[in-house]
Amino acid sequence: MKKLFKPYYKQLFIFCGLFIAPFFTPQAKAQLYNFTEEQMISFTSKNPYSRFPGGRPMIPAAILDTIRKMDIQVVEAIGSIPKEYANQYEDEWKSIVPGKKLVGRAFTVQFMPSRPDLVAGMQSEANKNNFTGLNNRTTIDMLQKDDLVIVDLYGKVQGGTYVGDKLSYYIWKTTGTGLIVDGGIYLTENIAQSGMQAFYRGTYPGALSNATVSGINVPIRIGKAVIMPGDLVIGDQDGILAIPPQFVPNLIANVVKDRRRDVWMKKAFDLVKYKSSDIYGRPKDPQLLKQFEDYLKTGDSKLLPK
Repeated sequence: MKKLFKPYYKQLFIFCGLFIAPFFTPQAKAQLYNFTEEQMISFTSKNPYSRFPGGRPMIPAAILDTIRKMDIQVVEAIGSIPKEYANQYEDEWKSIVPGKKLVGRAFTVQFMPSRPDLVAGMQSEANKNNFTGLNNRTTIDMLQKDDLVIVDLYGKVQGGTYVGDKLSYYIWKTTGTGLIVDGGIYLTENIAQSGMQAFYRGTYPGALSNATVSGINVPIRIGKAVIMPGDLVIGDQDGILAIPPQFVPNLIANVVKDRRRDVWMKKAFDLVKYKSSDIYGRPKDPQLLKQFEDYLKTGDSKLLPK
């Protein structure tokens, strides 16, 4: 393990099956357990947008605002992800504000259980790189507007409390989004008063303990989902969904089309003169099919079934 922390050691490693260690290169001024800019760009090479300093994909604020205004649901968005990306969704969360959605660009944080010798080595390298510490506040202070902090605390609740009401309030005011923690939080009633949404596993009335930061803006696993820094993340009552940036441009168009499909088919069913098999999926009648396809393209109400 000693080689892991040498500044020039250029190798990703897997700890407990997860990526946790980026590289230390003085030229890139890489922070502890963070990708260098070159590595971040390589791992997110299909990103169609600009990037933050350090290389994390920066989905534009205007797109995030549009997605929020459209109130896009996870079940609507999941159709924009190719089937090959089968590990982007995780469910069975508790939430602060029932029914409120979360939308933001992923800022990932990874913890692992503490071990004295490993933590000592980590802290030594942190000090060399002017890294303030291996705790929750260090990661929170790095957040920016529209970031959505996604925290891998490996399901730890007792002693796994990432934030209480004060730090969550800081996150809320800094990002305007919320947080997702595969672990614990506390003082949930106070957090709810701010209006901030959070998805979490449980509550525990005590501070974070026996856990140390092992990765910042690296790939993380949250339950069944793999999340990369800069992913678009949507959370609602069904679960959370991480959408790689390259699939975001078609998301809005796909959702608009799907919603038009629903409107058209429900209007046809309202007439009570068609069987479900005549309409559902694609209308069988050629004339109705053309009317249906034209409506998907234009949204013209004159093309609704009558």
